Amino acid sequence: MKIQFATSCFVIATLLSPLAAHAEDRDADRSHPITFVKDSVITTKIKSMLADEKMKTLVHVKVDTDSRGAVVLSGTARTQEDADKAASIAREVKGVTSVTNNIQIKNDD
Repeated sequence: MKIQFATSCFVIATLLSPLAAHAEDRDADRSHPITFVKDSVITTKIKSMLADEKMKTLVHVKVDTDSRGAVVLSGTARTQEDADKAASIAREVKGVTSVTNNIQIKNDD
């Protein structure tokens, strides 16, 4: 039940994040609304696929997509395998041209 609730909250936040990102959009390459929507769709697909993995560590991964389909992953993961899995998931999304994995490994000691 807790996993379903957490997943639901994550999906809702993902769907609302384009609104928050648009409120403080500093990227000059998103001057056209269609470009912004395309970027948001790629970002949302990646976040949704990460949520489908049901790995708690992937909840802390942030996704940013530019107008050319380049994705930057940041945040934290528990293991290098989890960070690599997030990058692999991002590469699978249609429209992604490159993935930069800046995820930091953070052990819960």
